[in-house]
Amino acid sequence: MSSPTTAATEPEPVPAEAPAATEGTGKSSDEHVGRSPGQLAWLRFRRDQTGIVCAVVVGIFILVAIAAPLISKIYGKNAYNLYGQDDGLLNSYGLPIAPNGGISAQHWFGIEPQLGRDVFMLLIYGIRTSLLIALAVTVLSVVTGVLYGLTQGYLSGRTDYLLGRFSDFMLSFPSQLFFIAFSPVAISLFVGVGDQEPWWVRPFVLITLQFLLGWMGLGRLVRAQVLSLREREFVEAARISGASSRRIILKELLPNIWSTILVQSTLMLPVFVTAEAGLSFLGVGILPPTPDWGLMFQTGATYYQNDITFMFFPGIAMVIFVVAFNLLGDSVRDALDPKTLR
Repeated sequence: MSSPTTAATEPEPVPAEAPAATEGTGKSSDEHVGRSPGQLAWLRFRRDQTGIVCAVVVGIFILVAIAAPLISKIYGKNAYNLYGQDDGLLNSYGLPIAPNGGISAQHWFGIEPQLGRDVFMLLIYGIRTSLLIALAVTVLSVVTGVLYGLTQGYLSGRTDYLLGRFSDFMLSFPSQLFFIAFSPVAISLFVGVGDQEPWWVRPFVLITLQFLLGWMGLGRLVRAQVLSLREREFVEAARISGASSRRIILKELLPNIWSTILVQSTLMLPVFVTAEAGLSFLGVGILPPTPDWGLMFQTGATYYQNDITFMFFPGIAMVIFVVAFNLLGDSVRDALDPKTLR
């Protein structure tokens, strides 16, 4: 038995702090930390395997488009050299002598009929051309549609009526026919008779014409949502408290419609990619020697009886790109709005 002095000098053991637990559950309170709507949307998106796969595929396409010059340097070929004519890989009819479109260790996807350019590099640079044009059209259409819809929905009344009739007028134009008919007219405004056409004219015309008829759908969608939100209690409270229109739009309305804008943007971009390829296929878009998916389809349609492989690669790439982007848009929508049922 220890003496009273010894017992008094020995320090008492301090019990270890037990983690705070929720009564009846035994779980740590850290697991119940609140999450923002963005964090919840990201958690829902991560559980969607289809969305993750499509995001990876889309990221690969974008990365390939950005790194096209680097890929060309590593591969050792570019999209402009006429390899078939220089190396004797084409016959007297301009068709690849080797089977399957001239696929070999030197030309992974074969060579182009007549000109003999490398199909792999045409496809890589074609992604770059189509994506840049479609991205520019998407950005312009989204910005214009959002501003137009916000103005309509917030001001309402006579302003909403007049702006609505203008968007109805723009929607009355048949887009594909308009592109085909007005592209040559628009190009002639920048290029005189007998003058050489600058490289920037056709991309500029394609972007402008698609933008003119591409923003109305998003504008109407934003208008409908703003009309619904402007009568909600939190907007009325901000208005009564003396908040300016600018603050109400930026702090109350836009944060509640950004998810719709994001989803629509992901759905619009593949539409513009296919539209650009279609115009080039019809001869009113990008012209040779600029690499473009539409031009590859045009050449493939001409020589499909003798060389079906030339259309195979751009066709597969286009299908994968469009399907991946559309499914990604669906996954983003489901993540941002859990009440949406696919």
